[in-house]
Order: sequence, then structure tokens, then C-alpha cells
Amino acid sequence: MAGINMNYKTFTLNGISVFLGLIFFTAGMAKVFYEHRFPGLIGPVWLEEKLAEFGLGLFARFIAYSQIVVGFMLLTLRYRTLGAIALLPMLLNILLVTISQNWKGTPYVLAFFLLLNLVLLAAESPKLLHLLGFRTNYTPSVHAPVRYGLLWLSGLGLVLGSVPLSFQSQTAAYVLCVTGIAVGLHTYWKGGRAGKHAKASPAIPAAIPVAKQKV
Repeated sequence: MAGINMNYKTFTLNGISVFLGLIFFTAGMAKVFYEHRFPGLIGPVWLEEKLAEFGLGLFARFIAYSQIVVGFMLLTLRYRTLGAIALLPMLLNILLVTISQNWKGTPYVLAFFLLLNLVLLAAESPKLLHLLGFRTNYTPSVHAPVRYGLLWLSGLGLVLGSVPLSFQSQTAAYVLCVTGIAVGLHTYWKGGRAGKHAKASPAIPAAIPVAKQKV
């Protein structure tokens, strides 16, 4: 089990990630769940029905599932960095749509979400700059066992599988969804975050010269 040092900074960043994850995960689930009976925190849940009138129903469903996947990344914390990167263009697109449509109040809410997302990205700046080729103090940690990544994917699969199941049994669908989230969180608590910063190794003392053997 990988030890997780839950200091103040980690607690704050994880709190922001879980908050944004809940917002967008529930928004996506509410759009595709049976009769929109999933408790979503933001809307509109009728997006697919509205866009279908213009032949854009598939596009609306793509948006919903994108929100589910990105929200799941942020909510389960293991792939927090990837989730924050993927959320940025999504937030910018939604923000521009609400501004262009002259929605009252909504752009301010989305601007707040955008600010929180930028906080997550700023915290990962050494890692992101490292990926862009800049020299930083970022050193990737030792790779976690592959099983954690596969287990996380299985959790996401359970969540996605709960959507068609909701048309048969909503209770079973809720149970499957919660189980999937629990599996995703389990991979974080056991394996930590993927690609986290490695701690500097203690300095290795200089080798002690070996005394010459007497002949």
C-alpha cells in the first residue's frame, strides 16, 4: 500500500478535484440516466432532446459521456492531472456558449469553476512544463503496478455500465455506479496518484576507501 501524506496542500487540491469531479460527473450521468433520474448538480439534463431537433443528438450524448469520464478522473483522484487538463477546454467551451447566449449568472459560476481548475493546473505546473521540454524539479515517481490502472478502468466500466442498466433497474444501476466510484477511489488510496512527483532520494555517502591488505 502506497502511503499518502495528506498534508494541507494535498487536502485542498484533492478537495477541489472531488468538488469539480462531482459537478461534472453528476451532470453527465443525469443527461444519460433513465428519465434523467440521476441527481445532477448542474444542467441542463435535457440537452440531448433539445439538440436532437437539430440533428445533434449524438453530439449531445458525446458531451454527456465526456463529462462522465472527465468527472470520474477528478472524482477518483488517481488521474487528477489528466482530468484537470481535459476539463479546461470543456469549461472554456461551456463558458463561451453561456456568454454568447446571454445567460444570467451562469457565466460567473463557470468562471469560478474555471478558476478552480486553473488552481489544479498551477499545482501541476512542474509536471506540465516538464512534458513541454522545460527544465523543472519534477522527477516522475516509480511506476505503480499495472493492476491499479486496470482496476481504475474496471471502475469506470462499472459506472458506464450503470447507464444502460438504469433502464432495467434503477436501484441496481445506483449500486453499480457507487461500486465503480469506490473501485476508482480504492486505486488512489492503494496506489496513489499516477505520475506524482517523486521525493528526492537521500544523498549517498561517499564510498569509504578499502584499506590495503597487508601482504
